[in-house]
Amino acid sequence: MDLFWEKGYGATSIADLLKAAEVNSGSLYHFFPGKQDVLLAVLEAYRTGIRERLLDPAWEGVDDPLERIFALLAAYRRMVVETDCLFGCPIGSIALELHEPDPAVRELLAVNFSGWTGAVRECLEAAGDRLPPQTDRQALAEFVLCTMEGGIMQARTHRDVGYFDRAVAQLGTHFELLALTAQERGNP
Repeated sequence: MDLFWEKGYGATSIADLLKAAEVNSGSLYHFFPGKQDVLLAVLEAYRTGIRERLLDPAWEGVDDPLERIFALLAAYRRMVVETDCLFGCPIGSIALELHEPDPAVRELLAVNFSGWTGAVRECLEAAGDRLPPQTDRQALAEFVLCTMEGGIMQARTHRDVGYFDRAVAQLGTHFELLALTAQERGNP
């Protein structure tokens, strides 16, 4: 995971993997016939670990479902700041690097994005009538993901967390307008 995040999939060699894992090539090839198989295992680990590694820590002590969304974005912001704007979402980075991945890789990338948006959609569903009834919660969850990914990409490119902050602020304004619309229609 760390090598693909730090160097990218293409720039990570088998020698890099062997050195990091402190194993010989026979051991690596016994479990992973090729580098792509390592990538598939990494993507599977991200998929199964999203709640434990990302969501639960970000949401600790945050009960309000809409605040959870912004707590998740704040967790990404911390990673951007802690790495001096070098952080890139691991799944987003791999997706951008692999223009035409094979179906197995593309499928696991999509499953990872779907898991992320699914968690955000759960928050949106839990918000109930605080959002207008016609709100497409799936599309809104996807918009939150696009805001996060785009904000990180811009912050990384410009080496300025302000790009991330402005994207999240605009998302916050959108949520405020949705809440205002819900209130005007008689929802709490």
